[in-house]
Amino acid sequence: MILIFVLIILALDQLTKFYFTKNLFLNQPVPIIKGFFHLTLIHNRGAAFGILKDQIPLFILTSLAAIILIIVHLKKHKTRFSLYSLSLSLILAGAFGNLIDRVSLGYVIDFLDFRIWPVFNVADSAITIGAILLGWSILKSKN
Repeated sequence: MILIFVLIILALDQLTKFYFTKNLFLNQPVPIIKGFFHLTLIHNRGAAFGILKDQIPLFILTSLAAIILIIVHLKKHKTRFSLYSLSLSLILAGAFGNLIDRVSLGYVIDFLDFRIWPVFNVADSAITIGAILLGWSILKSKN
């Protein structure tokens, strides 16, 4: 079940990146809700918010380490599908999606642009939602 979920999120990430790469011009915003939400294709050569620009080997190693640790943890603690495993699955899919970009292109494709936040993608969303759910599941288990 976890593997299927990871593959669905990964496929959604890669398909949206492929679609918007073919249908948008680089750095040319397309307003969906003018002034609020645009589609803007960018090539992010940094980490979150573009920090640490052009440190691709560092990002690749970090992503690989996170992916390996999550897979080992999920295999070792063969738990049923829970909020905890869902959160790790989202982080795993997102890390793998952005890793594919970094290895194959040398940058990450971003396109979701809410104008008040840096441009991001499906993988970034999965990582963020996964991290929030992970924190929540850990706090919930402490009570």
